[in-house]
Amino acid sequence: MESSTSQISLLIAFSAGIFSFISPCVLPLIPSYLTYITGISFDDLVDNQSRSVRRRTLFHSLFFILGFTMVFVALGASATYVGNFFQENQTLIRRVGGVIVILLGIHITGLVKLNLLEREKRFEFKNKPLGYLGSVFVGIAFAAGWTPCIGPILASILLYASTSDNVGGGVILLVAYSMGLGLPFLISALAFNTFLAYFSRFSRYLRIVSIVSGVFLIIIGFLLIFDCLSIFAQYLNMWLPQTG
Repeated sequence: MESSTSQISLLIAFSAGIFSFISPCVLPLIPSYLTYITGISFDDLVDNQSRSVRRRTLFHSLFFILGFTMVFVALGASATYVGNFFQENQTLIRRVGGVIVILLGIHITGLVKLNLLEREKRFEFKNKPLGYLGSVFVGIAFAAGWTPCIGPILASILLYASTSDNVGGGVILLVAYSMGLGLPFLISALAFNTFLAYFSRFSRYLRIVSIVSGVFLIIIGFLLIFDCLSIFAQYLNMWLPQTG
């Protein structure tokens, strides 16, 4: 049962990363991020048929993903350490965390706006450092940003990570979150024309994405409050093939 719960936890974290990617604060900025970290013009990205352009886009994107993954993993390890520090009050922490996650979910749906989360804090580079190391720094700056969309989702995963039994559990959870955010970014970078075509159709549904993301967090919040993750794993395993 513990293994099943762990798999569900990774699925939740990975899904949260995907929700972060398609959020209204991230998805529309993908072309800007790509041109910035690669130093390649928008027109060249659209016509990226040459092998050198595709290779450059691939490596800069990978180093950008590495940058924000390093920050998220460090936050996950810290959250788990704090969770272990208060292990004797783990039930209380889990329930309070669940309530906070629910409030964050309600905020994302737009039903209630929390002014604190409306403030956008992020580091910006006016001139990107040269080379792949510069892309790592931009990824770190991206992760350090607290935007109204990605902030609540990330905070929810960090609260979730704080309930892990060990530091390794929190680290793996944030790696899964980073992969959920980074994988679609990498795919979009390598298939830029396809991304633009789908984005023009998808952009009209960004409000719906916010509502779905909020509902997703609200559900996770209730699972934390009532400690129903293992029960949820049981039902899900009835529909998913067994592994291991």
